[in-house]
Amino acid sequence: MFPIARRTLLVAAGLLAARPLLRSAIAAEIDPTGRLAYPYSLPPLTYDVGANEPAIDAMTMQIHHDKHHGAYVKNLNDALKDHPELQQRSLSDILAKLGDVPEDIRTTVRNNAGGHANHTMFWQILGGKGGEPDGALRAAIDRDFGGFDDLKTKFNQAALKVFGSGWAMVLVNRDGKLSLVARSNQDSPWMDGAAPLFGNDVWEHAYYLKYQNRRADYVQAWWTVLNWPAIAARYAAAQQGSLAI
Repeated sequence: MFPIARRTLLVAAGLLAARPLLRSAIAAEIDPTGRLAYPYSLPPLTYDVGANEPAIDAMTMQIHHDKHHGAYVKNLNDALKDHPELQQRSLSDILAKLGDVPEDIRTTVRNNAGGHANHTMFWQILGGKGGEPDGALRAAIDRDFGGFDDLKTKFNQAALKVFGSGWAMVLVNRDGKLSLVARSNQDSPWMDGAAPLFGNDVWEHAYYLKYQNRRADYVQAWWTVLNWPAIAARYAAAQQGSLAI
């Protein structure tokens, strides 16, 4: 068994043993224009950890949110604690100007700031009923991808071609134009000054407990729990120039 799989399963076993203590993380809707600021905190889910069943199991959601994302937040805060000049900057600005980050913490900031940004987006666009988008977002998809089915096909292909760990994402610019990108590890589109509209995490920790090595099954099931109203809100914010991490 691969080491990453063994670690994930051991964490799961520990959480299962303490199952009565597992909490449901529910909060008010997250504002897609909200800017993350130091000290960073783990954003609560806006739905129960079981809301994405059966596509994404509750245990995976619990581990993914609390353990993996929580670690990115802690590591990022630790890296910035002695750098007040970076604490004053927005997370998107830090990511866009990584060359300004001191070399001794640059890799740590790149990985953990990217992980925090990517996952903050990820939780916002889940917890829905899937289906298909409508309105201005659907019109943009039809225009830029040739239709919703074509978008799904191209997106899934991009997600499956990611070697190892990474993301497939749809980007949006100020004019509302959409494009597709795949990124490795926790590299964020904000590093290139680009805004992610929505995306899928294809790290093994996002799906291994339920799907093992069947990434294709996970990628297909993920579409059934997308929150298209939340994604449409992100699209509207992008057109207004206010979409933030």
